This record gives sequence, structure tokens and C-alpha cells, in this order.
Amino acid sequence: MAERMSVLYDASKCTACQACSVACKQWNTLPAEKTVITTSIQGHNDFTPKTWTFISFRESFENKKMHWLFRKDQCLHCGQAGCEKACPQHAISHTELGFVVIDHNKCIGCGYCVTNCTFHIPRVDETTHKSYKCTGCPERVGNGLNPACVQTCQPEALVYGTRKQIVAMAEKRIKALLPNHPKANVYGATNLDGLNFTYVLLREPEYYGLPANPAVPASVGLWKDAVRPLGGFAVAGALLATAAGFFMTRIKGNQTDKQDSDKGAGMNG
Repeated sequence: MAERMSVLYDASKCTACQACSVACKQWNTLPAEKTVITTSIQGHNDFTPKTWTFISFRESFENKKMHWLFRKDQCLHCGQAGCEKACPQHAISHTELGFVVIDHNKCIGCGYCVTNCTFHIPRVDETTHKSYKCTGCPERVGNGLNPACVQTCQPEALVYGTRKQIVAMAEKRIKALLPNHPKANVYGATNLDGLNFTYVLLREPEYYGLPANPAVPASVGLWKDAVRPLGGFAVAGALLATAAGFFMTRIKGNQTDKQDSDKGAGMNG
């Protein structure tokens, strides 16, 4: 079995150049989209079926000083992925390197992955009726290359390596940051069986729009363990009832035909 791989995003090194977004679109042949400025110089404000990663900007004015922090937004490739558990078509799975991918030959665009993703990442294309998100560049990493976003990152805010290497690098980086950034923390080292995109953050996760304690939504368990099995039984029951109704109708029809035939024979006699 191949060793699990991961990406480290170090927010303390990111310059928000957005080269990672461009590289993602270029490698995956995703078209540019018209956007509007939302905050500061942030154009993309959300994911779309054609935008799988972007830089989100966070601003605050504290102690008479402006704080301007960035975060690379994309699928975090959870070790325990709510989208995978919720998919009724089994179209979502983990690659042998640990990245979460969608099989578009199986995907029906139901949107369960969107509503049950811990971070609300996937987006359904209303034209193709398929769900899309960051893939982790399986065709690159499967051939010993870095993901496209990692390859293009000049300040090395993005690093690709084994899971053990990435977690060790993150913890080492935090020790160096804590003297000047007492709120610095590692995000995703253990949550959801480890996030394959692990973050080094300078502030609390909530400051970056991330849940402090990410977990698979309770709705996934309800859907997987109760609603879906009951739905299966309901469908089976409906089919059996339909079949039973069909045969009962045929039997009743045959009996009626026989009675009519017997009456006709009696009248002729």
C-alpha cells in the first residue's frame, strides 16, 4: 500500500499572489470566470464547478495596526470525508495516496456531497449534472510530480510530502512562529483522521472562516444508517406490492373471464 501523501499550506509565507489558482485552472483546463471585487483585492468569493481553489482575504484592525491575512481555499481531502460517506452512487473515494476524488461516470449531480461536506466545498454543475472540486492532481502525484498549485508556489507556502513529513514540518514551523504569533496553530493534523491539506495558521481557525472542531455532519450518519436503508426497503416493498397487485389483477381478471364464459355457456344451453 502506498504511503499517504499530504500538502502543507503555511499562511505565514503566503503572499496571496494567487499563482496557485492560475496553475489549477491551467492544469485542469478550467475556464476563467468573470468576478467582482468583494473585499480588498479578493475577486473569487466562493467555489464554482470551474473554480476549485482561490485565496481568501481576512482583514482586521487591532491595536492601531492593520492585520491582513490570507488562506488558500480548496478541498481539504479529509481522511474521514463526509462527502464520500453521503454519496448514494459510491462515486467518491480516496486514492491510494489519500486524496478524495469524484468518479464522474458514477456521479449523478444529486448534491449530497455539497450539503454533507464539513467545509461545503464541492459544487454541482447544472449543465453536466456532475459535482466538481479539487482533485489533488492524481495524474501528477501518481507520476511523482507535485500538485500543480504546489509546483507554482514561489514563496514555498505550499509543500508536498508524506503525511508524516508534513505534520512534522507544520509542528516545527509553529514552534518558530509562536514567539511573535502566540495564536499560531496547526490545523488539520488530527481532525477527521487528518486533512490532506494541513494548514499552519497565524490566528484561530475561526478567524479564517474554518470550524474550530471540524466533524462529519450528523446528517451523514442519519442518511447512511437510517434513511438510505429504509429507502431501499421502501423501494423493494413498493416493487413487491406492484408485482403482487399485478398478479392479483391478472388472477381476478381470469376469474371474471371464466365466470362470464360459464354464464354464456348456460344461456346457450
